[in-house]
Amino acid sequence: MPKISLTDFVDVVSKSGSPKITKVKQIKNRPAYQPATDFYKPFREGLINLHATGKDRTSLDSIVSSLSDLKKVANYPELIDGYKKWWGKKAIGWFDPPRGVYSSAGVDIAVNPELGLVIDGKRVVVKLYNKAEPITQFRIDMVPLLMELVLRGSCASDDAVALLDVRKGKLHYLSVNPATAKFGLDAELAYIATLWPHL
Repeated sequence: MPKISLTDFVDVVSKSGSPKITKVKQIKNRPAYQPATDFYKPFREGLINLHATGKDRTSLDSIVSSLSDLKKVANYPELIDGYKKWWGKKAIGWFDPPRGVYSSAGVDIAVNPELGLVIDGKRVVVKLYNKAEPITQFRIDMVPLLMELVLRGSCASDDAVALLDVRKGKLHYLSVNPATAKFGLDAELAYIATLWPHL
């Protein structure tokens, strides 16, 4: 049974035609995950540590100061600035975010949000978007949808799910109807399942 990440899934379904087939092929045939090649891993871990230990926003700069990779040193300040902009004067607390798997048509999507934040008293499960490429409306719709479908049973009834465009400092909440959007989601997974054995 294929198992892909939430990011993989959105990358596939945001394409059409031969680029879509190529993306599925790349996912199937790439090497196993290596932490050393995960460009944003130190940023994600830095945020988790900062919030879990109750530090304030001034501690964000220490994420960059601990880096030695020149590409990260050049790239991370924009992430830090965007995160600071979003944080602003909000009071932010921490809880461990739930995780889960969405399964359909023999394909599993791992749904692993990075942050569980209490934002001015409201609990929000947050998935980070760190890339420099502009975020698409499709991703803004799809990521919170999958989080809602998978994680709702592990959340309190008034918890929210959201996608944070880190560089822009903008938090996007669930904006589609899960009951109807689920059909399109399942159709995309059926496509991946049909294609997978032939790549």
